[in-house]
Amino acid sequence: MPEALKIALPKIDIRRMEATVIGDSPLICHAWSTKSKKMLLDKQMKRAKQAKEARDPEAELEACFYRLPDGRFGMPAAAFKHAMVGACRFADNLKMTELRGALHVVGELVPIEGEPTPREDMVRIGMGVADIRFRPEFREWKATLAIDFNAAVISPEQIINLLTLAGFGVGIGEWRPECDGQYGRFHVQTEEPRDGEKSSSESADNLRVEAADELPPRRAKGR
Repeated sequence: MPEALKIALPKIDIRRMEATVIGDSPLICHAWSTKSKKMLLDKQMKRAKQAKEARDPEAELEACFYRLPDGRFGMPAAAFKHAMVGACRFADNLKMTELRGALHVVGELVPIEGEPTPREDMVRIGMGVADIRFRPEFREWKATLAIDFNAAVISPEQIINLLTLAGFGVGIGEWRPECDGQYGRFHVQTEEPRDGEKSSSESADNLRVEAADELPPRRAKGR
């Protein structure tokens, strides 16, 4: 009988860090509503169109929120990761393909701290058709991200640098810089005031970094 082959697998050095970002411009939320999803599915399934209902601005506004199970406001964790991946275009020695597997923003939704206000915008849909959109806007906001990362691939300093670049050049939400807008921009909070903040590499010393299994799991699923 052949001898059993023993395989030694090196342990991946997965760590978790937390970083708080503060909005530099208003954040506009626009979640897919249940009604919009149903309309899209009905169209794909060739179902007969129903007569249009009278619009309800308050209901449309509420449907645009991302909410956590406890009712708090949130934004998709994937939006922050997408911004960081996109920021690789502005950083040296970091590739988008590698970063996608090198870090993850924990949870489905990241809680957003701030008070929303309603806004009404004229938008163009389809072939120049005008419409009115009712969406919530956070004029002042902040969020704390829990980030799991492979320490053999990327360092906390690089992550903070990416967050800084992402906040300025990519953003999150509607009309962000990535989409030729100026909303949804942010910067990384440090222990010092914004005007006197340290560089990205120095600021990372102020952040909490632990082995991933030393921190409790963070679960924030949307409705």
